[in-house]
Amino acid sequence: MSITVSTFGNMKDGNEAKLYVLKNAAGMTAAVSDLGAVLVSLYVKDRQGQFRDVVLGFDDVESYEEKNDTFYGATIGRCGNRIGKAQCQISGKTYTFDKNDGNNNLHGGFHGYQTRLWQVKDKKDDDTPFITFELHSPDMDQGFPGNADIRVTYALTADNSLEISYDAVADADTIFNMTNHSYFNLNGHDSGTILSQEVKINGDAFTWADEESIPTGELTPVAGTPMDFREYHAIGERIEADYTALKFGQGYDHNYCVNDSGKEKIVASMRSGESGIVMEVRSDLPGMQLYTGNFIKGDQNGKGGCAYPRRSGSCFETQYYPDAPNHPEFAQPVFAAGTHYQTKTVYHFEVE
Repeated sequence: MSITVSTFGNMKDGNEAKLYVLKNAAGMTAAVSDLGAVLVSLYVKDRQGQFRDVVLGFDDVESYEEKNDTFYGATIGRCGNRIGKAQCQISGKTYTFDKNDGNNNLHGGFHGYQTRLWQVKDKKDDDTPFITFELHSPDMDQGFPGNADIRVTYALTADNSLEISYDAVADADTIFNMTNHSYFNLNGHDSGTILSQEVKINGDAFTWADEESIPTGELTPVAGTPMDFREYHAIGERIEADYTALKFGQGYDHNYCVNDSGKEKIVASMRSGESGIVMEVRSDLPGMQLYTGNFIKGDQNGKGGCAYPRRSGSCFETQYYPDAPNHPEFAQPVFAAGTHYQTKTVYHFEVE
């Protein structure tokens, strides 16, 4: 049960970024940085008792600041996923945002939260070591209204869970839809693709999206389609199926409608027959984006000089549905001035 601190490197503006390593009694460790509040590494024990780093990432500050268009380990905000045509109404007023994904807004826009230096608000190295990062996002930052104060807390529990908690409040009605964009590979970050690893999702439907990944408003049942993960399936089993949604996403890159949303529950699981590691994803949010690294190009070196191939990691991005502000029938991520946005996602690890 400890937290160690080291220098991670200097940012291009001269500020020093630090690396904080949380460790629990079982030896599991999570390394996070105040640069972007990113998750840099996560070492969990496999069935042989050896530790494997199960998230993709970089070894240096420069890569996170300049090259992380894949969002490895990123804390995403104010609004994760996409806003169609980079505009929506908030409390009756139309706002426009950065068009950083064709005609749409993706993960907040240019100069995302993952490229900024956060402040350490609190940390403690007891039985559940934790660290809280804080960021002030000014009014109209990336086009979003309201001066916002945002906190992200990483905690490592005794039962080998990484808990990521979010708390945010603004002085105007605004959008909060934050998520973590870690790519998981349960055989180890440097082990190749995740196509043989299996996934299970607690969702009977997904939000159908157009060619630009913007939801049409239709909730499509997964039954009888290659989108059905209600029981375990290998990621690569049907990823190349002749199915329009998969062709649009070049694989899995879709929001699942979580069954029985609104309370913390298991929304997804991932397991590896090779390492024996099983990960449960728990959340209190209505949606979760399964993304299988379809756009990883393999042209950048990750940790240890590893060139990550296409589909070398899978993301489980808990969230409100994509483009929700433009779909009043969806649960809304709009929070009134002075109202706290609070949510938690848990990644729990076991072996079998």
